[in-house]
Amino acid sequence: MSSDQLPALGHDFRQPELLRQALTHRSFGADHNERLEFIGDSVLNCAIALTLYRRFPQIPEGDLSRVRANLVSKETLHRLALALELGRSVRLGEGELKSGGAGRPSILADTLEALFGAILLDGGFDAAQEAILRVYEQELDRLDPGELSKDPKTRLQELLQESASPVPEYAIVNVSGEAHLQTLRSRMPHPGPRYRGDRRRRQPSLRRASRRRRRL
Repeated sequence: MSSDQLPALGHDFRQPELLRQALTHRSFGADHNERLEFIGDSVLNCAIALTLYRRFPQIPEGDLSRVRANLVSKETLHRLALALELGRSVRLGEGELKSGGAGRPSILADTLEALFGAILLDGGFDAAQEAILRVYEQELDRLDPGELSKDPKTRLQELLQESASPVPEYAIVNVSGEAHLQTLRSRMPHPGPRYRGDRRRRQPSLRRASRRRRRL
């Protein structure tokens, strides 16, 4: 990495200090990337929402929101950060580095969001959107308009039916937290590993377990 750019993002920083800050974890020093992450989260959501709105004019708001939530999730950000090899560039304190922080999903996902925020401050919204679409190009190209209205639970059931496999059964195995802010843990057993989803409500929890199963 040069002092003023990260080639995979396609943006040359006019203010290289923003790039350094975006790549700096709080364990490294006081001038870390958490505030940039805050901005990056917002611009990422906006850029992805605009792209989905323009690409899929016939898809209703609820389905667009679900697809956007999946695209901007920490899981997706972590996967994209790995593809960009951000772990080689992030600046970590000695303790965090020794404990494997360069490969920690939360650190990599947050760093990618911070980079989007840094680009917004350095070059404006258009530059940030261009970088986001560059990073998300394959994710967006894989979206099938015919499948966008189906949640992960429905898609998994269809796949299993096509292969003559039994339809999975789901179970809520744990409820934690205060009554007004509970987290439900669901489980979907099958002959291999068990898949789990943690969410605030029943249906999102079941969909998360289904999504994890479909990735195999």
